[in-house]
Amino acid sequence: MRYQALKSGSDVRGVAIGEDAVLTGEVARTLGMAFIAFLARKENLRPDQITVALGRDSRVSGPDLLAATAEGIAAMGATAHDYGMCTTPSMYMAIVTEGFRPTGSIMITASHHPWKLNGLKFFTREGGLGFHDLDDLLALAETVSAPTNTVRGSVSAVPFLPRYTEHLRRLIIDGLNPGVAKPLLGLHVVVDAGNGAGGFYAAMLESLGAWIEGSQFLEPDGHFPNHVPNPENAQAMDSLAQAVLRVGADVGVIFDADCDRAAIVDRTGKEINRNRLIAMISAILLEDDPGATIVTDSVTSSGLAEFIQEWGGVHYRYKRGYRNVIDEAVRLNAAGIDCPLAIETSGHAALRDNHFLDDGMYLVTLLLMKAMQLKQRDQELGSLLNGLKEPVESTEIRLSILTEQFAQTGKLVIEPVMDYATRQPTWHIAPDNREGVRISFDLDGGLNNGWFLLRLSVHDPVMPLNVESDVPGGVKTILRELYRALAQETEIDLQPLREAL
Repeated sequence: MRYQALKSGSDVRGVAIGEDAVLTGEVARTLGMAFIAFLARKENLRPDQITVALGRDSRVSGPDLLAATAEGIAAMGATAHDYGMCTTPSMYMAIVTEGFRPTGSIMITASHHPWKLNGLKFFTREGGLGFHDLDDLLALAETVSAPTNTVRGSVSAVPFLPRYTEHLRRLIIDGLNPGVAKPLLGLHVVVDAGNGAGGFYAAMLESLGAWIEGSQFLEPDGHFPNHVPNPENAQAMDSLAQAVLRVGADVGVIFDADCDRAAIVDRTGKEINRNRLIAMISAILLEDDPGATIVTDSVTSSGLAEFIQEWGGVHYRYKRGYRNVIDEAVRLNAAGIDCPLAIETSGHAALRDNHFLDDGMYLVTLLLMKAMQLKQRDQELGSLLNGLKEPVESTEIRLSILTEQFAQTGKLVIEPVMDYATRQPTWHIAPDNREGVRISFDLDGGLNNGWFLLRLSVHDPVMPLNVESDVPGGVKTILRELYRALAQETEIDLQPLREAL
């Protein structure tokens, strides 16, 4: 098979169940072998000097794929440590944790995607593999084979999740009151694990004094029978909101299946994800680090930019894709710019204090600590969002690309739109336009109170179009303007845009 076809951003992903499965045990075994070849070249090590940790989420295909990947690692003469069910962030934390420190690690997960899919995420000391590193690994998979003159490596079970859990416990205790055993006493938290790998978080909170009545879907179930494990999914967020309201909790938290993303709801059931989530964690960080730069993806709202500025920060929009925002934040810090946070609207949040690892549990833990501090002052977590301006209207339209060379076609569509914008006095090209084309508009006599972003999808042959307006009817006004610029394009499907008009 062509292993490059399994690439999805900086991960490997594919159907793992059924007759159309492409991520089979044999494929996983080969990818395990290829990772050893990759690490041997990168670290200048012999295979017998390499140890790789493996973990998985709750998907039904996870145990078999993990075992097959471990088999490939051992076939190369390296050592595989089976961590069992874990979170994606914990697989990197193992690399930097005294007493563990594998050479690399692999997480078997497909995040929030349907249960028949699965995937592999690869980590080294530098963090998750970037796009180009993954290309190199997949190229190795095309030709790698197990040596016949090498002593076989070993596979053994190693419990790491208890150590990762203790890391979160210490973060809360040290951050709130090192002299108190139960620093969360009096805080009522509903945890929704979506039947993924994160159910243990509720027990950890309870051990610190939190009341967790109303928590739901904590038991791992790889079919995800209750709702999609996705903090962006409306049904999942509504389920959490209803649970919070039903028991009168202070806050609710929700994770995706592998816990690298999260969101919350406040005591009124208000969803705090996407722009609201970015605003909340930015406010918390900027209290202690005024003037800091917050890196986000490109689809964040104008209101968020104003909010961060009002809190004394700098909003830095960058490309979609969690690896993109993380890599840019790392680059900015290396250049001497104070940047404590890289965060995507999807909920991927990576903090400098946590190795720029996108860790939903770390993010939520910081929010719960703040919720506890505010409750002790008779204040609420939601108060941090006071002043956040949210759009009156917003929409996302996905325009399919009709050619096989979709990346090239996407660029060819964006160029004439950008050219068109330069000739329209009412179109204002965003000064921080770093992906696709972002245009703001002055609607109904206002200033910069509507915008669109047209870009190429990170993964799919699609051009997502995001539109927001601060005035009623503004979205349709913007769509009509854009349609005039795109009307002659034949290599993208404009029907969804026409229907929106």
